[in-house]
Amino acid sequence: MDSRQQKTFLPTSKKELLQLGWDCVDVVLFSGDAYVDHPSFGAAVIGRVLEAVGLKVAIVPQPNWRDDFRDFKKMGKPRLFFAVSAGAMDSMVNHYTANRRLRSDDAYSPNGQAGLRPDYTTVVYVNILKKLYPDTPVLIGGIEASLRRFSHYDYWSDSFKRSVLVDSGADLLVYGMGEQAIEKIVDTLRAGGSFSDCRTIPQVAYLSDKDPEQGQKHEETIRLPAHESCAADKRLSAAAFRTVEEESNSWRAKRIIQPTGDRFVVVNPPFPPMTTAQLDRVHALPFTREPHPRYAGKNIPAFEMIRFSVNTHRGCFGGCAFCTISVHQGKFITSRSVESVLDEVRLISRMPHFSGYLTDLGGPSANMYQMGGKNLDLCKKCRRLSCIFPRICTNLNTNHAPLLALYKTVDALPAIKKSFIGSGIRYDLILHRTNILSVDRAADMYAEELIKNHVSGRLKVAPEHTSAATLRAMRKPEFDCFIRFNKLFDKINRRYSLRQQLVPYFISSHPCCTLNDMAELAVETKQLNFKLEQVQDFTPTPMTLATEMYHTSLDPYTQQRIYVARTAAQKLAQRQFFFWYKPEYRAKIVAVLRMLKRPDLITKLFDRGRG
Repeated sequence: MDSRQQKTFLPTSKKELLQLGWDCVDVVLFSGDAYVDHPSFGAAVIGRVLEAVGLKVAIVPQPNWRDDFRDFKKMGKPRLFFAVSAGAMDSMVNHYTANRRLRSDDAYSPNGQAGLRPDYTTVVYVNILKKLYPDTPVLIGGIEASLRRFSHYDYWSDSFKRSVLVDSGADLLVYGMGEQAIEKIVDTLRAGGSFSDCRTIPQVAYLSDKDPEQGQKHEETIRLPAHESCAADKRLSAAAFRTVEEESNSWRAKRIIQPTGDRFVVVNPPFPPMTTAQLDRVHALPFTREPHPRYAGKNIPAFEMIRFSVNTHRGCFGGCAFCTISVHQGKFITSRSVESVLDEVRLISRMPHFSGYLTDLGGPSANMYQMGGKNLDLCKKCRRLSCIFPRICTNLNTNHAPLLALYKTVDALPAIKKSFIGSGIRYDLILHRTNILSVDRAADMYAEELIKNHVSGRLKVAPEHTSAATLRAMRKPEFDCFIRFNKLFDKINRRYSLRQQLVPYFISSHPCCTLNDMAELAVETKQLNFKLEQVQDFTPTPMTLATEMYHTSLDPYTQQRIYVARTAAQKLAQRQFFFWYKPEYRAKIVAVLRMLKRPDLITKLFDRGRG
């Protein structure tokens, strides 16, 4: 691609279509986010992938759904299909806090303005398009559609919802990272096929009027309990979730069918993980790496956060109970080549206002670059949901040497003064010992390199809790692992006379977490001299283990009942323990500790136990 093509945005208006000499387009893509033409924004990636296979693509960011729907009409009827994404976040997570209060801003909108997308964006957009263009196929994707492809508990309505396919009326759903599926869909349509013919493609889901098994069981198909049965029986819901999670984390997954009313939601198994070459090609697409000119003079907060950052890989094998990354991106790591990363760094170095500092060189978990199974044949048979919990798999390559080499290669570029690691790291991988001298030495060297050269004053890590039971429910390592890393962090800082801070993230009200657990968290973190800042109340998001535990009060893997803080008062009572050091919380905390019959913790939290 020449430099002129590299500076061309996908058209967002009729005027821009005319400037390109187009009278119609092949695909119109609607997004709940502002249009930022950058590989960190899913709508831009899909738009560029479609463009790369020769299609004319238009994008309509944040259409007005309240008026006469002119934004939904302005591009006209596409030759192939409409595509819809709610954006980089589930719209309800984007709109509401853990207390179900409306947020005052939106990081993915110009100037952070809230209210530029509807609740349940995917459903609203598709319903409008189906009303205006009933004969034109609509494809849905993105995180909201991906995580709502099966029946699911919705925290914001406190209800058990059907698949988004049912409520939206979309013709096809692409889940996960959709480049491979979208290319195959286009190939099928170009060969004269219809959307119905796309139903055999991996990584798509659809709604069928007929039972795909037609009364005959197939070995490669799993049948979930019907939506109505799961809605009526939480044990069935928990069992269905377990099946979905296990298949979502399997290399060789099966097709899943869930009856819903008199129809059937069918979810095909995913494509194999992308290769390095495939991922490199995505990042080599001609992104402008800027917001569309329509936002001139406006700030898009999410873009500012990643403007000078580079994503080195996809996937996460951590399997944390509250996290959607492995469900959406997969647990198998696909890493970019060193040259691909360097090419992007060189592009960034030529961007306006770049001062020589990369804000992040990372990924979902920054230090999983080039990690994966030593013997992939074993991985393809494996049913584990996490490669590192409850213990690190002996088949997992945890060598930090490739990442260490990448850091040094990037920092050696003339335009780079310093590269920081803004993504979260897994300190349990750093501390893990394999008894392979070269691997263990690389972990030690990585820790030193990271702390000495790549921390911008504060290194963020995520122990999440101190309670052993809560950490097990979260699928996180024991708190002692954090204590060991904290000591290592302090030791390396002392060695180089650095004054840097370790910033731990914690969650309250996670399933299994009790008031007593939160009280002990306050004491343990105080004893480590932390006054917690990066904290949050657990927010149930669709298709995570933690949300299923919240919804059912059951562990889906044992069917055992678990404690869940459910009411606003219960959640607030837990959250206040993060702020034991603030005078306004002291009296309430002391009252709770007396109710718990824990005067010992009053003494440990407050001088001489005065309350």
